[in-house]
Order: sequence, then structure tokens, then C-alpha cells
Amino acid sequence: MMAFNYGSAALPVREDLKESYREFWNTLAQAGTWWDGPERVAIAQESRNAVICELCQRRKEALSPSHVAGEHSTGALLGLPASCLSDAAIDAVHRVVTDQSRITQSYVDSLNAQGITHEQYVELVGVVVTCFSIDEFNRALGLPLEPLPLPQTGKPSGYRPALLDKDVGFVPMVPPHGAINQEADLWGEVAPNVVRALSLVPDEVRSWMKVANVQYVMGDLLNFAADTGRAIDRAQMELVAGRVSAINECFY
Repeated sequence: MMAFNYGSAALPVREDLKESYREFWNTLAQAGTWWDGPERVAIAQESRNAVICELCQRRKEALSPSHVAGEHSTGALLGLPASCLSDAAIDAVHRVVTDQSRITQSYVDSLNAQGITHEQYVELVGVVVTCFSIDEFNRALGLPLEPLPLPQTGKPSGYRPALLDKDVGFVPMVPPHGAINQEADLWGEVAPNVVRALSLVPDEVRSWMKVANVQYVMGDLLNFAADTGRAIDRAQMELVAGRVSAINECFY
């Protein structure tokens, strides 16, 4: 059966959502910029493990996550195949899913000492946030999560943009005026920081935006009078997004 069929959904699901999810699933299975196919699929699996991770729950409730020791609920502990990821990578995935508001510059920098470069961290975040948003869509419909794709062979490209700044974020980003040449498609005249955040790995911006554009309205983000073609208008979308962000303690 084709992925993201939604034949059992109680509500109709738009075709552009299905297609964008299928396209991302295909991209997820392939070698990325800094992680290979098996590692990217393992990152996606850990984003699901994090939701039911007992250590993450105890950390979330603690005054400081560093005060709680233990082992993450990984595939091995959940009866799944052991992850090919390092402990540092698993911890990063779990923190992004469960305790992102307490990720600090020092934590991101500390990953380097554990073998996770800034570039790898950004790709990891891109995979996590896109997978999580797709999974949440299924959860909202009361449907089981889509089986993860089978990883493909291949080597990461190792591509790094030529023009980068270290200004407002924890990692280098393409500057607002730097979306040129190979990065010309990343944004137009306006470069929101929420889009720039993944630009150290441009393909992660592209993958996330393809999903975000159909889930939300990123293409005409600043036009609150725009016709969205959706059941709610642009201002109502922003109200829902703002409320969800507040409930989720969105750092941004």
C-alpha cells in the first residue's frame, strides 16, 4: 500500500499533504548532507522514542536536565533494533523533542566534543522537526504513525554554504542577504530567523519548507489578508499557531 494513504481517516486529507509527506519519506531514507540513510531513519525513530522516554520525562520535570541521570528509552530498550546512533546523537534528538526550551549554546557546543558537528546537529534538528510535525498530524487524527522508510545506501554530500554568519543563533546560518547562487531558493526578500535556523544545511530548509508550506502557509507568511484556500483564514491560522507555540513553550 502507498505510504500516507489515509484511507481509514475519519476526516478528508488533502492530496497535497499526502504528496508532501511521501516526498519527505523518500528524502528521509536517502543519504543527506552529513548523515547517511540509516542514520537519518534512526534519527526519525529516536524522535518517536523520545515521546515515551522515561528519562526525558524526569528531566523535563527537574529543575535542570543535568541533575537527572539515566538511560534514554532507545530502540534497544523498547524491543526495537539497536540504534546506529551515538549516545550523544540520541540525547540531542530526545532533547529537541522533549526539552527544547532548555537547549543552550553551551550544550550545542558540547556536542562537538562528543563527535557531533554543528552541521550534523542542524541536519539532525531538521529531520526531527519535520518527522515530528508529520507524526503529530497522524496523532491528531487518531491514526497510527506511518512506518518509517527503509534506508537507502549512499554517502552524505558534505555540502557547506560558502556564505555564513554567526549572529543570532547557536550555529552559523546563511545571512539574510546570502540566499544567492546555490542558496537562491531558500527565501525571498524577507529572511525570517525561523527559516534561517536550518540554513547551515540548506537541504534541510528545503525539506522542512515543502512540508510547512502545505501544513501552514509559509509561502505568503506576512500577508494576513491572503486567501489561503483553507477552512480558516490567515489570521485564524496565526492564532492557532501562537496558541500551540505557547502550550509547547516554544523558545522562538
